[in-house]
Amino acid sequence: MPLDPRAALRHALAPRSIAVIGASDNAHKIGGRPIAYLSRFGFQGPVYPINPTRPEVQGLRTYADLQALPEVPDMAIIAVPGEAAVEAVQACAQAGVSVGIIMASGFGEVHAEGKRQEQAMRACARAAGMRLIGPNSQGLANFGNGAVPSFSTMFTEVAPADGPIGIISQSGAMAVVPYGLLRARGLGVRHSHATGNDCDVTVCELATVVAEDPALKLLLLYLEGIPDPWHLAEAAQIARERKLPIVVLKAGRTAAGQEAAQSHTGALASEDRTVDAFLREHGIMRAQSMAELVDSAPLYLQGWRPQGRRLVAISNSGAVCVLTADAATAADMPLAPLQEPTQAALREILPGFATVRNPVDITAALLSNSSLFSRILPPIARDPAADAFLIGIAVAGAGYDVDAFARDAAGFAGDTGKPLVVAAPQQPIAERFKQHGLAVYPTEGQAVQALGVYLTHMQLLQDTHARRPQAVQPVPAIDGVRLLDEAASLALLGGHGIAVVPHRLCADAAQAVEAFRQLGAARVVVKGCTADASHKTELGLVQLGIDSEQGVRDAFDRMQAAARAAGVGLRGVIVATQASGQRELMIGARLDPLFGPVVVVGDGGKYVEAMPDAQVLMAPFGPDQVARALRRLRIAPLLEGVRGEPPLDWPAFCAAAVAVGRLMADRQAGIVQLDINPVLVGAQGCGCVALDAVVYQGRVG
Repeated sequence: MPLDPRAALRHALAPRSIAVIGASDNAHKIGGRPIAYLSRFGFQGPVYPINPTRPEVQGLRTYADLQALPEVPDMAIIAVPGEAAVEAVQACAQAGVSVGIIMASGFGEVHAEGKRQEQAMRACARAAGMRLIGPNSQGLANFGNGAVPSFSTMFTEVAPADGPIGIISQSGAMAVVPYGLLRARGLGVRHSHATGNDCDVTVCELATVVAEDPALKLLLLYLEGIPDPWHLAEAAQIARERKLPIVVLKAGRTAAGQEAAQSHTGALASEDRTVDAFLREHGIMRAQSMAELVDSAPLYLQGWRPQGRRLVAISNSGAVCVLTADAATAADMPLAPLQEPTQAALREILPGFATVRNPVDITAALLSNSSLFSRILPPIARDPAADAFLIGIAVAGAGYDVDAFARDAAGFAGDTGKPLVVAAPQQPIAERFKQHGLAVYPTEGQAVQALGVYLTHMQLLQDTHARRPQAVQPVPAIDGVRLLDEAASLALLGGHGIAVVPHRLCADAAQAVEAFRQLGAARVVVKGCTADASHKTELGLVQLGIDSEQGVRDAFDRMQAAARAAGVGLRGVIVATQASGQRELMIGARLDPLFGPVVVVGDGGKYVEAMPDAQVLMAPFGPDQVARALRRLRIAPLLEGVRGEPPLDWPAFCAAAVAVGRLMADRQAGIVQLDINPVLVGAQGCGCVALDAVVYQGRVG
């Protein structure tokens, strides 16, 4: 009886028995290396080489086919190419194998026929309850139990050590490059898995079972595409419940990177800002580079519970203090002055020319008196201005009691329970600090950057835990998508709690004049109301600043003429109050085919595309999330007023954005795309109003 998909997937991490289809006696070939690794790394279950041409392989008896085995294996390594791999999948499915790893390449990553073969293999496997890793996979590695069905050369060149870090990657190289870098730091890695083309099991789905491992303290993912964000959201939820941080290195930020990803693993790229918003929504940190991914890793293993970002820097070099201050400012880690009692205590210990404010410059006096370092730590530890620490040892060696420095720094870290990083460019000095379990970096810039990433992630996880993000479901099909005219669009928004500009839809000039009278505005805007065009200004269907009844009549006639010239039909014209306010912002939204409802907030007006300044949110969300997004905008200082201007009524804008988010999350509403530009925001207490709207709506299938 076939296992359920998740139970079968767990056999990928802990198989009881493994068959190798295409087994080789050569431990340096794809069909031979997994056998060698399983033996070398202590896999306890039986391994069944399948090779009808040899009596044994690497000292193990061979079998002609799956039917000849004494049992049905949990896992089958498929190390044969092309059509033979397709046939092997069929044989495994018929035999009742739980999981197959297809190591052959030349499928969906190179041509359409290969993609068709992948789909056929997945269908065959799924029908039998079997799961597939690959094709184009280097394999999996679980050093916790010796299940290493992989052919990666890295495990030959860099000796493994079990540890609290897991790595999952679509790319084979990116499953082992961070492994090698982490091992060079002396960190142990338990999981190193490469899923290849993700024709069935994806990185995100595999993460849902890897995240269950109670030994893990950090999970690293390399992604080229996210075809199943619901699995990534589920993995993030499992990880949050276990207090397991997830850090993602997502490639394909640029068009060139997206094209390369398509040819590499067949990954389909998503709009990058949407990816950022999705990861942030679920408490997942996005690393900007491999160096950032690896540099921050040691900090996650310390068990800290940081409470803020204020940094205190201590060094024996004034230059390191200056550079640390620059790096901390760039990383939004303020160096708050130490309190006066702390400074007074430091002045009693350090020479008069030392700096005690923050950064603390011990100066070269440390060479003649190594005890200065240990003596200044207790008063600094008691200072409430410190959330995290950096110790920079620019130069040390002969004449310095480096062992005492390292021992005292470790004790200081343990006593405070607060994050601490060390910058030590001399390798022998760095090793002394590493021996005491401290996170050490060659430069203060690298140390501050890694610490900043870690602190940002910890705050993100706290925010996410408080919000409890909703489960993500696949996006339903929507057909019959049509553009609503502006009157219908404004009515839809108004019906969902979004303030819209006072307006009237008019069928003739007389109605337009009456609307002008009723609105009572000094000036009005007249616009052609059509569902045939989303941008009306270019067609001459918008006229501003009309201040008389005759002007309204003339504008109505011009709208009719412009519509005929453009070949668009008019439902009528809209006469709207020409509103005034303090700043034009915008709210946009779309139903992403993978990630679901996405809302964009930012600076508005006619230059929104030429000079974009916007942030993306995953709907639904609350006003606090909108407020945080606004604070990330370049125009953020304007929200609170500058040069004598009053603050904007940004809370009203947040409420409008929340209403848009609810509308987009209502799948029965069928909204596919929505643009409100501008949203005119008044001074504090004056609210905001949507002046224009473009809405595309369809039917949920």
